[in-house]
Amino acid sequence: MLRRPLAGLAAAALGRALSDGMSGPRPVVLSGPSGAGKSTLLKKLLQEHGSIFGFSVSHTTREPRPGEENGKDYYFVTREVMQRDIAAGDFIEHAEFSGNLYGTSKAAVRAVQAMNRICVLDVDLQGVRNIKKTDLRPIYIFVQPPSLDVLEQRLRQRNTETEESLAKRLAAARADMESRNKEGSSHWSVLRRPTSCVLAGFLPAMPCQPLPVEARPTSK
Repeated sequence: MLRRPLAGLAAAALGRALSDGMSGPRPVVLSGPSGAGKSTLLKKLLQEHGSIFGFSVSHTTREPRPGEENGKDYYFVTREVMQRDIAAGDFIEHAEFSGNLYGTSKAAVRAVQAMNRICVLDVDLQGVRNIKKTDLRPIYIFVQPPSLDVLEQRLRQRNTETEESLAKRLAAARADMESRNKEGSSHWSVLRRPTSCVLAGFLPAMPCQPLPVEARPTSK
């Protein structure tokens, strides 16, 4: 299922991606609303192809949710520590949502690089815009829920949101989807189907295969 050009990715290739834009296989940036299915997609991707892809663990100042592990789901740090490291230039991108900071550190990406794997980053659209200002030239994939009603159902089923935080997430999701439509061809839309269908469209399209129905580029 996986295309051969991906299997031979070396650490030096990803290093060039981080420094000068690179001409070979590129890192992957997943973006999309909370609850759209990014975590499910990532989990399945790493389970089935963990020797090829590696996840760049993000930092956040929010509190861990039940079942989340430090260093696996996020690096949970204080705002003071994260602001210090941002000021020191240790982050590729960072953004703030609902009073909490989120960001991707250079060290987290280098950790994936050291394992000779294609780096996968999970960031919001604010973070994507910051990444676009750097020399990192990843493949952008926007994971979109079937509808805002379905997204609201998923977020409620988590039982981790207050009505206030739920309203903020839905408003942010609506803004993300509208923004993605305006920004157009820099993202692919991946409609939220069963994971196997998403992967069937996701993997063959990387890095230079014809795009299947599940991962067609958005129109300009």
